[in-house]
Amino acid sequence: MNITPKLETEKKFVRFFVLYIKNVETFSFLIVGALLSVSIFISVVVSGMSLWGAMSDFGNTMMICIAIDRMLFVLMLVEILHTVRDSFRSGALVCEPFLVVGLIASIRRVLSITLQSSQEIESTREGVDSHQFLYSAMLELSVLAGLILVMVISIYLLRLRPRQEPASVSPSRPTPPM
Repeated sequence: MNITPKLETEKKFVRFFVLYIKNVETFSFLIVGALLSVSIFISVVVSGMSLWGAMSDFGNTMMICIAIDRMLFVLMLVEILHTVRDSFRSGALVCEPFLVVGLIASIRRVLSITLQSSQEIESTREGVDSHQFLYSAMLELSVLAGLILVMVISIYLLRLRPRQEPASVSPSRPTPPM
């Protein structure tokens, strides 16, 4: 089989371009992973300090809720780092970890709204502003409950289907030789 020089040059260019893009992608994943790791470390320290403050001021529910909120934030960051690691390793983006991060964020927001509502009820007596605040809080909680339900069902359905190999490894689409 005789390959023309022009075709050979095009193949070399494609190989170079694919390798260049892969290196840029790898570098990007490393930078994002390093930044997330630093963020996680700082967040764990701040979360630990909040938890220590909540334990020292035992009766203060606000401090406990803030500590829980910060720990859930750390959990979100760890899940995002896990997603970056899996994407780096497999070369494919999987949607389930993003759903888990969204689920954690939604639960975190539900806890935050619940805390704000209880603080609003304690601080004010029957007023127009408190009724408006509680109405908007209940509306937001309803939307979040629907969102949480959709994400849980989506995660369940994703776990039901069999895993597929990434397209670059599939025998139907061979990868270009390096």
